[in-house]
Amino acid sequence: MQAPFEYVVVEKSDEEIAEDRRIFSGLAVAVRALSEASLRTTIDHDEATVIRHEIEAITDRLRRSQIEGSYGVTMTSDGVVLGYGNAVVGVRNPIAPPLVIKTEPDGRTSAEFELNALYEGPPGCVHGGVVALVLDQVLGESPAAGGTPGMTGTLTLRYGQPTALGKCSAAAWIERREGVKTIVKGWLRNADGEITVEAEGIFILPRWAREELARSGNQPPRFE
Repeated sequence: MQAPFEYVVVEKSDEEIAEDRRIFSGLAVAVRALSEASLRTTIDHDEATVIRHEIEAITDRLRRSQIEGSYGVTMTSDGVVLGYGNAVVGVRNPIAPPLVIKTEPDGRTSAEFELNALYEGPPGCVHGGVVALVLDQVLGESPAAGGTPGMTGTLTLRYGQPTALGKCSAAAWIERREGVKTIVKGWLRNADGEITVEAEGIFILPRWAREELARSGNQPPRFE
């Protein structure tokens, strides 16, 4: 069995990566701000129509040179992973908040971020699906940070109370390991520091990765 995706390997220096990140993350920030402004604007219909045509013209300019399909995950030959298209942490993705997730060698992860009106569900509150999106990423990075990467097998959330839009934080840690499974727990807090959502996920080293390790003469980590 082969992996259901491929990593695109590129040859770029650290300087080139930094410049790409600066330019295109800046573009994503501008588009993200445009999206929120579009959502909340109260301009009249005539002006909104004019602006729409201007945005369509800019979109046409961006489409003149594009990759095919999704952004995927690019990495350099030195092993630097550039997950710029990720819906949670991708710096080139305008729908991403984006999160900057801090990791520790023991698998602990944490992030502080802001979820604005673009992520609303109930009035003034974060959409429950957005909460799941964020926690899937934060919990999912724990196994990788702790040396046992895996794909999401299950993600269970307990919504204790609504999460108000605005500043939030999230954290996760490895609870235990069972063979190729890593069980991770975590939470999301609101601006007042209250835990609004608790989470538990099972992350599994997929079969194709185990088979690849076996072919290379290595074995997945074993935990008794």
